[in-house]
Amino acid sequence: MVRLGTGIGWRPEIANDIARLPGIDWVEVVAENICPDHVPDALRRLRERGTTVVPHGVSLGLGGAERPDPGRLRALAERAEALGSPLVTEHIAFVRAGGPLTASPAMEAGHLLPVPRTRDALDVLCENVRIAQDALPVPLAVENIAALISWPGEEMTEGQFLAELVERTGVRLLIDVANLHTNHVNRGEDPAKALDELPTSAIAYVHVAGGVERDGVWHDSHAHPVTQPVLDVLAELCARTTPPGVLLERDEDFPAAEELAGELDAIRAVTAAGGGAGTGAGAEGGTEAGARTGTGTEAGVAEVSVGASGAPDASVPDAVRERLALAQAALLSALVGGTPPPEGFDRRRLRVQSAALTAKRASVVAKVAPELPEILGTGYRPAFARYADGRPMTGGYRRDALSFAEHLLADGRPENAAARRRLTLWWQERSGPAPLPSHPAARLARRVRLVLSGGR
Repeated sequence: MVRLGTGIGWRPEIANDIARLPGIDWVEVVAENICPDHVPDALRRLRERGTTVVPHGVSLGLGGAERPDPGRLRALAERAEALGSPLVTEHIAFVRAGGPLTASPAMEAGHLLPVPRTRDALDVLCENVRIAQDALPVPLAVENIAALISWPGEEMTEGQFLAELVERTGVRLLIDVANLHTNHVNRGEDPAKALDELPTSAIAYVHVAGGVERDGVWHDSHAHPVTQPVLDVLAELCARTTPPGVLLERDEDFPAAEELAGELDAIRAVTAAGGGAGTGAGAEGGTEAGARTGTGTEAGVAEVSVGASGAPDASVPDAVRERLALAQAALLSALVGGTPPPEGFDRRRLRVQSAALTAKRASVVAKVAPELPEILGTGYRPAFARYADGRPMTGGYRRDALSFAEHLLADGRPENAAARRRLTLWWQERSGPAPLPSHPAARLARRVRLVLSGGR
């Protein structure tokens, strides 16, 4: 394993602070926010100082029913090569559903959603991970995610699910201790039990992040200080193994550099005090798969992936992918499309998750199109919530921002004439050529143009 040390998530808002923080051995960047041909100057200077940079993907959807998109894999590979990274990371999650496998419209979640811990879902995930490993120039590590909801009928614990994933694919693990704490509060899962079941030798590095509890639900916000319970989970992990790297994540409401330095010092203190006894599953050198170091036979990986039974894994049957696709589409449609909740889910938790997805979607649209909250003021979030209700995202956040503006203008809003003129100009500058008339977006855009031209 590459020894990374102590790191922090690189964000443009705190780039200057990161450059001055002492003891930063490495940084992690959101892969989709970096253009390989135009690496930000502040990040480039860090690399020139010898700071390791790891791209962290958020859009592959390795836990989804579809096979990984080749274009997204190429983009992740390009970023790894441009940044000279020793590995890349992604999530054990699904981020979209619908499409050809379900003969239904494609939907985007706009966030990471949990996969069911079932044999079907594990088979699909293993094949998707192997496809990604073959396409990437460096080793892949995958992250456990935080969840507000549980799937009915799960067949494995999180630790068992991750252990078998490692055994069958040789993938490395990015363990987020904040997510383990989140799942303890939200789903009653014991972090210590999960850590006991993990192949600790497969851990590539660890995430630590802050969150907040509201009405008995823990929100993995990445916008609050790291709490003691999260540090306690980190201590549990460090008592079992010495992680190759530990990284502090912060995505919003960035504090002063001194507060970030204090959180990093607290993380260092916990990792330094850890005994690294290596009591987790696979700690004695790990399984053969857990010790693998990369992709391809040159990196020591077997040419044929081996399943838990010792037999080579066959391709996942289409019927398995279709079953998973239908289940994920039903859940996502209930969360973002207003359809009835699938049987077996906690309806209150689904409402909380749905509200969280809408809030996340509004926040990201505000970042990619900051003019919208400026134009709409305090009315931005209520207006976006009304727009998003029953309207799943289908084309990414920039398309979502345009669709939101089109929706407002077609409805004669905002009511303030000056604000409506500003929104009109913003939309006209960014809408580009008229879409093809047969597409639903074209009909809405045409309606907007008619409104703007007075019906001419």
